[in-house]
Amino acid sequence: MKHTGRVITALIVGVAVLVAFTMAYAATKAPDKDIVIESKDVFTAKKKTPVTFSHEKHKEAKCDACHHEYKDGKNVWQEGQEVKKCSACHKLKAEGKVVKLEKAYHDNCMGCHKEMKKEKKKTGPVACGKCHPGAKDEKE
Repeated sequence: MKHTGRVITALIVGVAVLVAFTMAYAATKAPDKDIVIESKDVFTAKKKTPVTFSHEKHKEAKCDACHHEYKDGKNVWQEGQEVKKCSACHKLKAEGKVVKLEKAYHDNCMGCHKEMKKEKKKTGPVACGKCHPGAKDEKE
């Protein structure tokens, strides 16, 4: 009889561990569909149209290339942690060492695209209208 109790306990613990790992994996999995970046809480008067971002097109990048939380100048964000909106820290204007939201987006997105282009790798756009549909491009 004691043996049966241990087996049941082991099964319950095993199922609990499996559920925990499944939930942790699901929390870190990038969304399957595109997301629209509007940041309405910061950009109340729009200069350009929202950007549609595809996690699918960026699946080769490490998550912490975009997602971050800095402590003492080091990115301590790890895959599986909560993903905050960029506007949680970045605002309409720079605050101390935290750059304004528009610069954060442009530096991160276009900076990566430009770096990949230098390395002769296939990459995304750096021109306004390629990310912001309908925007007039000053340069390609």
